[in-house]
Amino acid sequence: MNEPTIRQDSDDESHKERVNRELAELLQGLRVAVTGVQVLFAFLLTVPFAAGFPKVDLVGRWLFFISLMAAAFASVCFIAPAAQHRLLFRTGLKERMLREANVLGVAGAVFLAVAMTSAVALVTEVVINSWQAALFGAAVVLACGWLWFVQPLLSLYRQRNGERPR
Repeated sequence: MNEPTIRQDSDDESHKERVNRELAELLQGLRVAVTGVQVLFAFLLTVPFAAGFPKVDLVGRWLFFISLMAAAFASVCFIAPAAQHRLLFRTGLKERMLREANVLGVAGAVFLAVAMTSAVALVTEVVINSWQAALFGAAVVLACGWLWFVQPLLSLYRQRNGERPR
C-alpha cells in the first residue's frame, strides 16, 4: 500500500494549487498561535479583578497595560486573516490575501513577544523584585527574537547565498 507523500513546491504543482496550499498552511499556523495568545489575553483580563492587584506598583501597572494591549493587538493580527478569508471568499484575491496574512502573522508574533515579555516581567516584579523582572523579561524577548525572527531570517539568508543547510 502506498503512503501519501507530502509535496513541497514541486514542479507539477500549479500556481493555484501552491497558493491554496500556502494559505491553508498559514491559516493552520495562525490557529495554533491564536490559541496561545487568547489564553494569555483571557488571563490578563482577569488580573485587575484579583484581590492583590491594588498592591501592584506603578511599574507593574504599566507592565500589565503593555501586556494587555500587546495581547489584544496580537489577537487582532492573528484573527484578521481568517476574518478576511471569509469576507474575500471566491473573489480571486487569494494570493493578495496570502501576502497580507503573512505580514499580519509576523506583526502578531511581534505583539505576542511583547505581551509575553511584559507579562513575565510583571509577574516577576510582583513575586521577586524589579531588577529580576528586567532580567527575566529580557530572557523572554531574546528567546522570542532568536527563535521567531533571527534564526529563520538567518536560514533564509543562507539559502539565498547557496549555503547548505546545517
